Amino acid sequence: MTTMMTAAQAIVDGLIRNGVRQIFGIPGVHTYALFEALYERRSEIKFIGTRHEQGAAYMAYGYARATGEVGVYTCVPGPGVLNTTAALSTAYAANAPVLCLTSEIPSYEIGQGHGILHEIPDQLGLLKGLTKWAELIRHPSEAPRAIATAMEQLRSGRIRPVALECPWDTMGERALVDVDVSVPRIEAPLASPEEIHAAARLIGAAANPMIMVGGGALGAVAEVNELAELLQAPVASHRSGRGIVAEDSSCGFNLAAAHEHWQRCDVLVAIGSRMELQFVRWKKFPPNLKIVRIDIDPSEIPRRKVDIGIVADATAATRALIEALRPAVAGRASRAGEFADLKSRARRRMEGIQPQLDFLDVIRDVLPRDGFFVEEICQVGFTARFGFPVFRPRSYVTSGYQDNLGFGFMTALGVKAAFPQVPVVSVNGDGGFMFGVQELATAVQHRINVIALVFNNRSFGNVLRDQTQSFGGRLIGQDLQNPDFEALARAFGAAAYRADTPSALREALLAAMREDRPAVIEVRQEPGAEQSPWSILHPT
Repeated sequence: MTTMMTAAQAIVDGLIRNGVRQIFGIPGVHTYALFEALYERRSEIKFIGTRHEQGAAYMAYGYARATGEVGVYTCVPGPGVLNTTAALSTAYAANAPVLCLTSEIPSYEIGQGHGILHEIPDQLGLLKGLTKWAELIRHPSEAPRAIATAMEQLRSGRIRPVALECPWDTMGERALVDVDVSVPRIEAPLASPEEIHAAARLIGAAANPMIMVGGGALGAVAEVNELAELLQAPVASHRSGRGIVAEDSSCGFNLAAAHEHWQRCDVLVAIGSRMELQFVRWKKFPPNLKIVRIDIDPSEIPRRKVDIGIVADATAATRALIEALRPAVAGRASRAGEFADLKSRARRRMEGIQPQLDFLDVIRDVLPRDGFFVEEICQVGFTARFGFPVFRPRSYVTSGYQDNLGFGFMTALGVKAAFPQVPVVSVNGDGGFMFGVQELATAVQHRINVIALVFNNRSFGNVLRDQTQSFGGRLIGQDLQNPDFEALARAFGAAAYRADTPSALREALLAAMREDRPAVIEVRQEPGAEQSPWSILHPT
């Protein structure tokens, strides 16, 4: 169907045709035409206005991580785009389908260097360096195909963010546009039967196999669970793959329990994982270990030395592996008792990491099984990577290998926007929370009822520990002067609680879940009082 419309109208139409129902952002002069188009279609696509471009991008990231669907944000060019790059790099690191939709200076000024409002050198080149794919829309007729191509990139191969920019003048330009466009589907690579059978022979002969899953296995939940039961193998994950196998099931291991099994592992089956635990954190490899790796990204396979590398979609390859293994390994005796003992020993090793573990036990007990937990770069967040059991895929939200301070609260708002009826708990340190505290206004305005826990130790806790232990107590930059977080929350219109003990936190969480507005719970602690979690995160 061909019709007269602006580029902005064609962009919004393309988003709606591709199932986008929410968009985060801030309007500006370069994107006025886009917001006019959003207004025209406001019954079909919801706009959530934020207080900072960084907040918009992190919310799109949270939405994408929690749903597996495309999270979209819009911003003005130049400083607006630059304000979103931390979140964009997080989406890249954590393989999240995020679309950055921005503008540009007028088309005839691009590359001229005249100092036009919000001009930066080679904005498209900058975006290409932070995304899987980026393109400039030069005419309204290009918009439908550009949106369709962006969506195909976001849904195929290794999932990473993409970006589209449309110049200020082109946004409002009208032309005949064909909105019924399609682009060729990018097919996933297929594993060869020879690779599958070679892998099956290696795995089938193993006495103590282990499965390692990352974000690339999120589409293969049923297959990974079936493979684990067939092999009677523990399934380990670090951050993004947590919950693919529920940690209260026999084969679902946290990283502390998995490390003990690792020491006698003879075959590692890595599915959609960079194997950061094994190669970066555990480092010490068991003797004669063999590695089978499944990854859709061909560039990943040569980055680590493996015995068999299979470039394929995780779901299809794992299913093929199951069928090849079944004749040889069907009917293996259950190792549930052995695995339960491993988990119990790991829990005893974790018990001394206080008070973080006691607080996490309360959160896990109060949060429903389908609730979301959004971590942060703080002492409770670090401890949660092994001390907070996860039961469902995508319900534990992290920043991947970026580990960027301050992402958590803003990301949690995107998670909650996607699932307004499901509890979402965001754990923050006092330093990280202040990175995005202005988005409390967004939360209250749009009734995004996240529960934000702020563990206030008046310091950057890891910096304090490192400077004390490794730099002879020469402290600099670690102390924080904080506001009264309860008063601050109330000033924004949010509910506010104080809970300095696990029992008080339980009551505060239950009360916050009954609120019909966002809530902030402050937990005050003394600087340096937390026990270090690093002996488990980086075992020797």
